[in-house]
Amino acid sequence: MDLSVKSGENVAFMLEQMQKQMQVVNSGVMKPEDYDIEQYDDLKDLHAYVMKKNHFSVRETEGIIQELSDLRKK
Repeated sequence: MDLSVKSGENVAFMLEQMQKQMQVVNSGVMKPEDYDIEQYDDLKDLHAYVMKKNHFSVRETEGIIQELSDLRKK
């Protein structure tokens, strides 16, 4: 997958990977259709951060979920 290409497919891929990496059960905040392609670079940066970590504290998980919530379409 070439994440340098801004596409809805890549947004969905990144969100799915982050959900798995963070072991998020409630994926309501991670629906690809809730994100605008204009937020792609921010999502890509957040994806890179999440994918390089193996363990997340509760506080880190909450912070990442909050960041994803902030990036959602209004």
